[in-house]
Amino acid sequence: MQQQMLTIYGATWCGDCRRAKRLLDERKVAYTWVDVERDPEGMAVVMQVNRGMQSIPTIIFPDGSTLVEPSNAALAQKLGI
Repeated sequence: MQQQMLTIYGATWCGDCRRAKRLLDERKVAYTWVDVERDPEGMAVVMQVNRGMQSIPTIIFPDGSTLVEPSNAALAQKLGI
């Protein structure tokens, strides 16, 4: 059975997005990256999750839960790492 991945919605210029990706890479956590500047559907997801706000990074987990602009500590806690 293939493990479902979390999805990070962000932008290349976003420091918090790069920080979250770096943590996941260091901990070898698989994820899908969606660049909201290149993917209008990705931006639509971000705005839906955040009630019209373009807050990034928005991270959606396989169980449907989300974290928006999380600290490394909050992200690590959510992942149990």
